[in-house]
Amino acid sequence: MLSWLFSDPLPVGTEAPFFEAKDERGNAVALPQFTGNKNVVLIFYPADDTPGCTKQACQIRDHWQDINRHDVVVFGVNSNNAASHKKFREKYRLPYPLLVDQGKKISNAYQTGGLITRRTVYLIGKDGKIRFAQRGMPTPEEILSHAQ
Repeated sequence: MLSWLFSDPLPVGTEAPFFEAKDERGNAVALPQFTGNKNVVLIFYPADDTPGCTKQACQIRDHWQDINRHDVVVFGVNSNNAASHKKFREKYRLPYPLLVDQGKKISNAYQTGGLITRRTVYLIGKDGKIRFAQRGMPTPEEILSHAQ
Protein backbone atom coordinates (compact mmCIF):
# COMPACT_ATOMS: atom_id res chain seq x y z
CA MET A 1 0.00 0.00 0.00
CA LEU A 2 2.72 2.54 0.92
CA SER A 3 5.54 0.69 -0.86
CA TRP A 4 6.22 3.73 -3.07
CA LEU A 5 7.20 5.65 0.07
CA PHE A 6 10.01 3.26 0.90
CA SER A 7 11.11 2.15 -2.56
CA ASP A 8 14.57 2.98 -3.84
CA PRO A 9 15.13 4.80 -7.11
CA LEU A 10 15.58 2.63 -10.19
CA PRO A 11 18.99 0.92 -10.12
CA VAL A 12 22.00 2.39 -11.87
CA GLY A 13 22.84 0.41 -15.01
CA THR A 14 19.25 -0.39 -15.92
CA GLU A 15 17.55 0.78 -19.10
CA ALA A 16 15.72 4.06 -18.47
CA PRO A 17 11.95 3.77 -18.91
CA PHE A 18 10.52 5.42 -22.00
CA PHE A 19 8.78 8.72 -21.36
CA GLU A 20 7.06 11.36 -23.39
CA ALA A 21 5.42 14.56 -22.20
CA LYS A 22 4.90 18.19 -23.08
CA ASP A 23 6.82 21.00 -21.48
CA GLU A 24 5.33 24.24 -20.14
CA ARG A 25 5.23 25.69 -23.68
CA GLY A 26 3.52 22.67 -25.24
CA ASN A 27 6.66 21.26 -26.88
CA ALA A 28 6.70 17.47 -27.09
CA VAL A 29 9.64 15.74 -25.43
CA ALA A 30 10.45 12.00 -25.56
CA LEU A 31 13.48 10.11 -24.29
CA PRO A 32 14.38 8.60 -27.71
CA GLN A 33 15.07 12.13 -29.03
CA PHE A 34 18.26 12.16 -26.96
CA THR A 35 19.45 8.55 -27.02
CA GLY A 36 22.84 8.39 -28.68
CA ASN A 37 23.28 12.19 -28.58
CA LYS A 38 22.82 13.65 -25.10
CA ASN A 39 22.83 12.75 -21.44
CA VAL A 40 19.43 13.45 -19.88
CA VAL A 41 18.92 14.72 -16.34
CA LEU A 42 15.43 14.32 -14.89
CA ILE A 43 14.74 16.29 -11.73
CA PHE A 44 11.55 15.03 -10.09
CA TYR A 45 10.24 17.54 -7.56
CA PRO A 46 7.00 17.89 -5.54
CA ALA A 47 5.66 21.30 -6.60
CA ASP A 48 6.41 24.55 -8.39
CA ASP A 49 7.45 27.61 -6.38
CA THR A 50 7.91 25.97 -2.97
CA PRO A 51 11.04 26.62 -0.88
CA GLY A 52 12.86 23.29 -1.41
CA CYS A 53 11.91 23.00 -5.07
CA THR A 54 12.95 26.58 -5.75
CA LYS A 55 16.31 26.01 -4.05
CA GLN A 56 16.95 22.89 -6.15
CA ALA A 57 15.82 24.52 -9.41
CA CYS A 58 17.99 27.59 -8.83
CA GLN A 59 20.99 25.45 -7.88
CA ILE A 60 20.80 23.82 -11.32
CA ARG A 61 20.30 27.22 -12.96
CA ASP A 62 23.34 28.66 -11.18
CA HIS A 63 25.56 25.83 -12.52
CA TRP A 64 24.23 26.05 -16.07
CA GLN A 65 27.63 26.71 -17.69
CA ASP A 66 29.04 23.55 -16.08
CA ILE A 67 26.02 21.56 -17.17
CA ASN A 68 26.37 22.72 -20.79
CA ARG A 69 29.97 21.46 -20.86
CA HIS A 70 28.77 17.90 -20.14
CA ASP A 71 26.51 17.39 -23.17
CA VAL A 72 23.44 17.26 -20.92
CA VAL A 73 19.80 18.26 -21.32
CA VAL A 74 17.84 18.89 -18.13
CA PHE A 75 14.13 18.58 -17.46
CA GLY A 76 12.20 19.30 -14.29
CA VAL A 77 9.30 16.87 -13.86
CA ASN A 78 6.11 16.98 -11.80
CA SER A 79 2.37 16.86 -12.29
CA ASN A 80 1.69 20.61 -12.01
CA ASN A 81 0.02 22.05 -15.10
CA ALA A 82 1.72 23.99 -17.90
CA ALA A 83 0.61 27.40 -16.58
CA SER A 84 2.12 26.70 -13.16
CA HIS A 85 5.35 25.45 -14.76
CA LYS A 86 5.55 28.49 -17.04
CA LYS A 87 5.11 30.91 -14.13
CA PHE A 88 7.73 29.07 -12.04
CA ARG A 89 10.22 28.89 -14.90
CA GLU A 90 9.83 32.58 -15.78
CA LYS A 91 9.92 33.79 -12.16
CA TYR A 92 13.30 32.13 -11.50
CA ARG A 93 14.69 32.37 -15.08
CA LEU A 94 15.18 28.60 -15.28
CA PRO A 95 17.12 27.72 -18.45
CA TYR A 96 15.57 24.27 -18.78
CA PRO A 97 12.04 23.04 -19.57
CA LEU A 98 9.58 21.71 -17.01
CA LEU A 99 7.62 18.65 -18.11
CA VAL A 100 3.95 18.24 -17.29
CA ASP A 101 3.68 14.72 -15.88
CA GLN A 102 0.01 14.16 -16.62
CA GLY A 103 -1.39 11.34 -14.54
CA LYS A 104 2.07 10.90 -12.95
CA LYS A 105 2.99 8.42 -15.68
CA ILE A 106 6.67 9.43 -15.72
CA SER A 107 6.87 9.64 -11.92
CA ASN A 108 5.41 6.18 -11.57
CA ALA A 109 7.76 4.71 -14.21
CA TYR A 110 10.75 6.21 -12.37
CA GLN A 111 9.50 5.22 -8.88
CA THR A 112 8.94 8.77 -7.68
CA GLY A 113 5.12 8.73 -7.66
CA GLY A 114 2.71 8.70 -4.75
CA LEU A 115 0.58 11.34 -3.10
CA ILE A 116 3.32 13.82 -3.97
CA THR A 117 6.28 13.42 -6.29
CA ARG A 118 9.36 12.29 -4.36
CA ARG A 119 12.37 14.53 -4.90
CA THR A 120 14.68 12.37 -7.04
CA VAL A 121 17.34 13.06 -9.65
CA TYR A 122 18.30 10.72 -12.49
CA LEU A 123 21.04 11.03 -15.07
CA ILE A 124 20.43 8.89 -18.13
CA GLY A 125 23.49 8.28 -20.30
CA LYS A 126 23.60 8.65 -24.05
CA ASP A 127 23.17 4.87 -24.22
CA GLY A 128 19.76 5.10 -22.52
CA LYS A 129 20.93 3.56 -19.24
CA ILE A 130 20.57 5.10 -15.82
CA ARG A 131 23.99 6.38 -14.70
CA PHE A 132 22.92 8.22 -11.53
CA ALA A 133 19.86 7.95 -9.30
CA GLN A 134 19.47 9.65 -5.94
CA ARG A 135 16.66 10.86 -3.70
CA GLY A 136 16.91 14.36 -2.30
CA MET A 137 18.93 17.25 -3.63
CA PRO A 138 22.31 16.08 -4.97
CA THR A 139 24.69 18.80 -6.08
CA PRO A 140 25.18 19.49 -9.77
CA GLU A 141 28.77 18.24 -9.39
CA GLU A 142 27.55 14.89 -8.03
CA ILE A 143 25.12 14.53 -10.92
CA LEU A 144 27.56 15.59 -13.65
CA SER A 145 30.30 13.27 -12.41
CA HIS A 146 28.28 10.43 -13.96
CA ALA A 147 27.80 12.00 -17.42
CA GLN A 148 29.35 10.15 -20.39
